[in-house]
Amino acid sequence: MTASELQDLLISSMIKRVGGTRRRWRIVIGPVKVYDRSTHPHCNWSVSPSGDSRETSAVEDFLDEFRTRHSIVARD
Repeated sequence: MTASELQDLLISSMIKRVGGTRRRWRIVIGPVKVYDRSTHPHCNWSVSPSGDSRETSAVEDFLDEFRTRHSIVARD
C-alpha cells in the first residue's frame, strides 16, 4: 500500500465512522508522512491531523487501531 492509498483509506473510513465529506477529512487528516523502515521498523508512517477538537480526537482514536492493520506503507 502506498501513502496516497493509505490516505484514501483513512478518509473513507472516517466518513463511514463519523460522516462528513471527503474534502473535509482530506484537510483534517493531511498528508501521510512516510519514514525509512530502518529507523521506523514497526510503523513507518504518521499523520498530523488538524481541525476542530472533535475531528482531531476522532482521527487520533482511529489511528491507533489503524496502525495495527497497516503499519508499513510505501512511498508514492
